[in-house]
Amino acid sequence: MEALLDLLNSRPLINGDEHDELGDSVAGRRWAREHGGDGSLAELALLREARDALRDVVIGERSPDALSPLLDGVHQLPEFTSDGLRWTVEAPPHARLAVEMVLAWATVQERLPGRLRPCANGDCRLFLLDRSRANRARWCSMSVCGNREKARRHYQRTR
Repeated sequence: MEALLDLLNSRPLINGDEHDELGDSVAGRRWAREHGGDGSLAELALLREARDALRDVVIGERSPDALSPLLDGVHQLPEFTSDGLRWTVEAPPHARLAVEMVLAWATVQERLPGRLRPCANGDCRLFLLDRSRANRARWCSMSVCGNREKARRHYQRTR
């Protein structure tokens, strides 16, 4: 789930400018390798496609059907181990990491519905996975976006 957040948050705004961690081939390859990929150009292109589709699905601009093309050529095979039945996902090598991200999203939707969402700060592009008991987290970071939003509201009230 952390890798999914890392992917969704790989295109932040820094001082008002977009910074795409997967846009530069050197930084993108490093990002992919740090998350278990091989860093090939084909993998980076598919990761960018997966990130954009997942982002649109999470914010509600597209339906989950938009993720279907990312699962082309993917098979799930049963395997018996000493611990019981385990499912192994088989995907083309360049697609494996993107497929894992789509599967991570599906797991979050199943186990923690409604808890993956964008930051409530309109000037922020980051996402959060709300793990709070009350499911009321709104900001990617309380110390950054939360404080800014609270300061903005306080200023408007006292103005």
